Amino acid sequence: MSRRRVVITGMGVISPVGNNVNDAWESVKNGKCGIDKITLFDTSRLPVKIAGEVKDFDIEKSGVEKKAARQKARFTQFCLAASAQAVSDAGYTKETLAGEKAGVLVGCCLGGMDVMGEAFGKVDDPSAGPDRMPPLTTPMMITNEAAANVSIYFGLQGISWALNTACASGSDAIGLAAEMIRSGRCDLCLSGGAEAAVTEFAVASFVKLHALASKYNDTPQKASRPFDRDRDGFILAEGSSMFMLEELEHAKKRGAKIYAEIAGYGSSCDAYHITAPLKDGSGAALAVKEALLDAGMKPEEIQYYNAHGTSTHANDSGETAMLKIAFGEHAKNLHISSTKSMTGHLVGAAGAIEAMFCVKAINEGFVPPTINLENQDIEGGCDLNYTPNVGVKTQIDAAASASLGFGGHNGCLIIKKYQD
Repeated sequence: MSRRRVVITGMGVISPVGNNVNDAWESVKNGKCGIDKITLFDTSRLPVKIAGEVKDFDIEKSGVEKKAARQKARFTQFCLAASAQAVSDAGYTKETLAGEKAGVLVGCCLGGMDVMGEAFGKVDDPSAGPDRMPPLTTPMMITNEAAANVSIYFGLQGISWALNTACASGSDAIGLAAEMIRSGRCDLCLSGGAEAAVTEFAVASFVKLHALASKYNDTPQKASRPFDRDRDGFILAEGSSMFMLEELEHAKKRGAKIYAEIAGYGSSCDAYHITAPLKDGSGAALAVKEALLDAGMKPEEIQYYNAHGTSTHANDSGETAMLKIAFGEHAKNLHISSTKSMTGHLVGAAGAIEAMFCVKAINEGFVPPTINLENQDIEGGCDLNYTPNVGVKTQIDAAASASLGFGGHNGCLIIKKYQD
């Protein structure tokens, strides 16, 4: 019996580079950066003043009633909006989804940091105290809130899961959703990632880890510079990207448009350190090899790799080493780029938005650039083709994207052009 195939029939996104798929893709395609000065809170107490904020967000523009955003954390509002776009793009409505064997699977790392910060403020305020905490603090801040509220909003009574594997959450959520469809647990699954951690508490936490870029506060759009010699950390960002994944025969029966196919998924753990990746890339390479095996594909069949590419010294050199292990000699021929140079790092949603860029790259035959790559760090081991500063038009039949998270969590997706 042949394996059930999983295709993408709808996409939605809320991000620092655009609040719909077309705008976000056009931004990264043209090297437009969404990183700027932080406006969501006062940064005067912090050495980091920049982030990838979502701008001009209006949930109603995504087709979600404004009242649905009430008493919801920011990451959940983003997820609802991106999900509504994906549902509509797939040709569904709330009514036509009723009765479908459908689920929800959302990757999220940090959850309602805005809600948590507000609650901490009440507790620490002598004039307020614990009694003044908002009553819904707990259900608003926990990471499952996005998945639960998407299920509630669309009336989906299948699986409703939140997955947290740090920065690999979005990739793992999509991979696991594909597995649920393959197994027959679902015919449809809304899946992706959501995050909204641009808060004083979250930024301060990453500052203490010496993880964020701090040298470019006056030139924010130059701050994220993956594989560049002058990189000094990642840029925290927020947003959500969601997909309607669908079993192929189910999609064909209803005449759905098909963007691409989820061909393979792999997962691994470095089993090494809580924040640092294995320097030789061997742990992450296991996830990529597993994804290739799952897809039944050879390394040479992948034309484009969307890098985790965080703009930290440890990640960029380690990821390059990983690519050489996983792809062998073909690593030299890969078109590679880090769209985080424009979006910043969406943490739990990073893998999801990067999967969306892979789909668009396949559909349009275009590799988006890695901007700010002015002095490639050859001496630091970053010696592959990262598509510096200007995108490249080329045929792309298959793309891979890996996400590498704290705790050594690694997830890899392989997406290929749909062929009947």
